[in-house]
Amino acid sequence: MTVETTSGGEYLEGRILIAMPTMSDPRFKKTIILLCTHNEEGAMGIVLNKNIEAFTFGSLLEQLEIQHDNSLDKTRVHFGGPVDAERGFILHSTDTIQENSTVIGEGIALTATLDMLERMATGEGPDSSFIALGYAGWGPGQLEAEIQSNGWLVVDADPELVFSEQIGGKWQAAIDKLGFDPGLLSMDAGHA
Repeated sequence: MTVETTSGGEYLEGRILIAMPTMSDPRFKKTIILLCTHNEEGAMGIVLNKNIEAFTFGSLLEQLEIQHDNSLDKTRVHFGGPVDAERGFILHSTDTIQENSTVIGEGIALTATLDMLERMATGEGPDSSFIALGYAGWGPGQLEAEIQSNGWLVVDADPELVFSEQIGGKWQAAIDKLGFDPGLLSMDAGHA
């Protein structure tokens, strides 16, 4: 569902941003981001296609002193974005929802509590999950300006793209959802 913004556009909560091939910010080059919130106060999203090297869910649980079995030691923790990089977020399927979970799209929810990590550590968590540290954030009107200046393209989110373990292929999979080659677009704002 989209909601009109005060500037005549639409809020993009629950959609995916795709960095244009010409993205100059190295933190976001070939990045896709699931927008978890987007309103008149700004936007917040989770990067979906960057791992944190040599850091696993098992090591996160150990740091938090949460009991778990060794089967979680290979589950990756991802770079969610450059803001508040020590704060954890769990994108997950909606089969497991807690009181403080936020449904952000069809079959996709966000929870940022230790309770969910503890449930996951005991095997009682959601069927699908994506664990991230940090997030991407924009102030009022900042994201809209970046989109207008051809920094980002937007596609609908789907659980398969969000929860896929093929991190390296997510940007191309999101591009493929567009149905055209964004390299053919003019990089001048307002011109296709």
